[in-house]
Amino acid sequence: KKIMQLSVIQASFLLNFASITFGFYLPGLAPVSYCEKDKENCKSKIPVYVNRLVSAESIIPYEYSAFDFCEPADSSSSPSENLGQVLFGERIRPSPYSFTFNKSEKCKKACTKSYDTSKKEENEKLKFLQYGMLFSYENKWIVDNMPIAWCYMTSTNDNFCSTGFPIGCYVDEEGNPKDACVIEEGYKVHKNSYIVFNHVAITIYYNKGAVEGEGARLVKAVLEPMSVTYTCIATDDCNLEANPLVIPHPPKDGKLTGKYDIPYTYSIQFEADEQTLWASRWDYILDSMAHTNIQWFSIMNSLVIVLFLSGMVAMVTIRSLHKDIARYNDMESVEDAQEEFGWKLVHGDVFRPPSKAMLLSVFNGVGTQVISMAFITLVFACLGFLSPANRGALGTTTVIVFVCLGTVAGYVSARLYKTLGGEKWKTNVMMTSFLISGIIFVVFFLMNLILWGEGSSAAIPFSTLVAILALWFGISVPLTFIGAYFGYKRRPLEHPVRTNQIPRQIPDQVIYTKPLTCIVMGGVLPFGCIFIQLFFILNSIWSHQLYYMFGFLFLVVTILVITCSETTILLCYFHLAAEDYRWWWRSFLTAGFTAVYFFIYAIHYYFSKLAIEGFASAIIFGYTLIMTIMIFLFTGTIGFTACYYFVTKIYSVVKVD
Repeated sequence: KKIMQLSVIQASFLLNFASITFGFYLPGLAPVSYCEKDKENCKSKIPVYVNRLVSAESIIPYEYSAFDFCEPADSSSSPSENLGQVLFGERIRPSPYSFTFNKSEKCKKACTKSYDTSKKEENEKLKFLQYGMLFSYENKWIVDNMPIAWCYMTSTNDNFCSTGFPIGCYVDEEGNPKDACVIEEGYKVHKNSYIVFNHVAITIYYNKGAVEGEGARLVKAVLEPMSVTYTCIATDDCNLEANPLVIPHPPKDGKLTGKYDIPYTYSIQFEADEQTLWASRWDYILDSMAHTNIQWFSIMNSLVIVLFLSGMVAMVTIRSLHKDIARYNDMESVEDAQEEFGWKLVHGDVFRPPSKAMLLSVFNGVGTQVISMAFITLVFACLGFLSPANRGALGTTTVIVFVCLGTVAGYVSARLYKTLGGEKWKTNVMMTSFLISGIIFVVFFLMNLILWGEGSSAAIPFSTLVAILALWFGISVPLTFIGAYFGYKRRPLEHPVRTNQIPRQIPDQVIYTKPLTCIVMGGVLPFGCIFIQLFFILNSIWSHQLYYMFGFLFLVVTILVITCSETTILLCYFHLAAEDYRWWWRSFLTAGFTAVYFFIYAIHYYFSKLAIEGFASAIIFGYTLIMTIMIFLFTGTIGFTACYYFVTKIYSVVKVD
């Protein structure tokens, strides 16, 4: 009955969060009203911005200006970018396109790009454009802080809306169309050639609102990329049925010869949409990529694991431990005491400080910082403050919150280190400030050097690196010292039993209680709770898809915390019952091994899901290593904290002479 009651309570606790599964949407910017003529609170001109170009086949993004597209008349009016946008490689720039509200236009010429392959500079520009089409790079255009989406039917007859559209595509030597070339059956006849999408047909939908004359709000923007060969460009007519604009692939034994002209054109039309509200205008994009059924399956799968572990923990706690404690406390004679066995035998060694106590303290201090950062960020995300419309907010919030939580890391590390009898407090606080952050920064800097060499927009500018160092040394480090100061001023944590001077000999262990076996097995169940969610997160990062299901993520992280805690407690009890008191590091590594499974899964994802080529794309492993370190600290600290509480609790209720 008690086991069932415990399971019901935990299930109810988790299901109470289901109401925030689709964290409600708080827009990133205030709505803008548009009119046919400029008014005081109403604009007529609709500027279009361009973002970085990305590819599902390469993790190297490029700025719009890296390709030879049409240039804007004024490139100095770029919107300001926050820290999160810069860190994630977003580079929003003005475009050569600008629309007037409710003024439709056909076959509007943007510019014409000409290439003479006999000239080295022009030939290089054309080759790089072909490279972009070969690797399916996509433009990302923005209007009114909303992506201009490319919507199309998938092979399963589902409508999918992408926030980017291809610059072109490639048909191989055998006539097999790659990627976007499959949208048009006629493209396959152009073997070993590139199809340039030089025309876009844009449709912008608007909602007039309840009050007449107050202006309309844009609620949807879609486009269709096309490839058109022009004999001449009329002012109001485009022959969209014309042959596609084709550029042949260079022959294997030579280079491309000849001259090529690429005219870039666009059409724009406006349509009223009174059904879609401004606050829900992202829904058509988000709904097209939702996998709600899979997400709920993931949650239910994780809940089954949690309920199973809860039953195991309840059985150990209520049956085994309760009987053990009652039996130990009923021992009145010396003869009875000499017949002690199991976890009570190691009461004089269970709180013996472990080796590398300083490193353990540092890991737990920074781990607590990571845990606090994760939950604070998730709360903001579930409330909608970090929605996709609020560009860069997620990255900015994560960095700022982590930096400001240096006090937590310093306090926890110092207090634990003092409890373990450590005396080198200066070394402890320095390692807390610089060890983990230093490793992450070195990996990040090396990856940035590769991106610099590739000319990628993801390369962090020098000024941003200086800003990150200023946040680290100017805010995080001082806060860590302040936290450590208060941690050392507090009394050490008191343990319920004294530690013997002479360590007790540990008996030989069977295979399933040996440290390595338990550490490797300990991460299986926690990883099983999160691996489905990891697919969506990795897909969002490396395939450049939006991630907005923070409610699901909050549930999964909560389940992960419970699973790590219960797994570590179970294994900790089995070790103590086998008279092995070395639980300090084992509890941290048991839960922390979840990160190793994550790293293995990330490698599997890299080779099975991504068609990535090129040496520079291997930087994915550098960023994966950073994520692995964070997960290791997160799960390890959870496991250690749960085990520490469990051990302290059971030895505080047993009589020890």
